[in-house]
Amino acid sequence: MRTALRSLKPARLATTGLTALGAAGIATTALAGTAHAAQAPAKPATQPAAVAHAHDAKAKADTKAKAKDEKKDEKKAGGKEYADNLDGWIREARAIMNKHDIPGSYEGIKRNIIRESAGDPNAVNDWDINAKKGTPSKGLLQVIQPTFDRYHVEGTPDQLTDPVANIVAACNYAADRYGSMDNVDSAY
Repeated sequence: MRTALRSLKPARLATTGLTALGAAGIATTALAGTAHAAQAPAKPATQPAAVAHAHDAKAKADTKAKAKDEKKDEKKAGGKEYADNLDGWIREARAIMNKHDIPGSYEGIKRNIIRESAGDPNAVNDWDINAKKGTPSKGLLQVIQPTFDRYHVEGTPDQLTDPVANIVAACNYAADRYGSMDNVDSAY
C-alpha cells in the first residue's frame, strides 16, 4: 500500500484544506504500530503563494469576462433587462418615456422605425435636403443631430445612433410637434 500512496499525485480538497495524500498520511499514522501502517506520515503538498494568487486572479478575470459577455445581449434599465434587438430597444425606450411622460405606443414606434430605417440603428440618409445641407438624418427614426441635441432625454446615451437614445429623442420631438409618435405616418 505504501507504493500506491507514493505514486498518487496530491489533489486539493477545497472543503477541508487537506490534500488527498495528506489525508491518507493521517490515516496511516492512526494505524501506527500495526503491520499495515506507514513508517512516516505523508506530507501534504502545498502550492506556492504566487501560483495560488495567479489562479485566483485568473478566476476573477474569467468571472468578469463572463459577466461582460452576458451583458452584451441584455441591457438593464430600471432594474429590468431588455434584449439587444429592435424589440428590446423599443421596450427599453418606452420604459424611459413613461418616466418622462413622453407618449408613444409600441406599435406606433415600430411602424415609424420600419418605415424610416427598416430597423437598422446605423442607417444614414445621405440624399435628402438635410444631408445636402450637411446634417444627415441617422438612426432608427432618422433624426438629425440638432433635433437630437434639443430633444435628448437625460439618462440615455448622448449618441445619435444609440438605438434607445434615438427612439426616446425622436418620440420626445414627435410629442412636442405632433402630440405623439403614434400621430406620425410619414417623414416628420
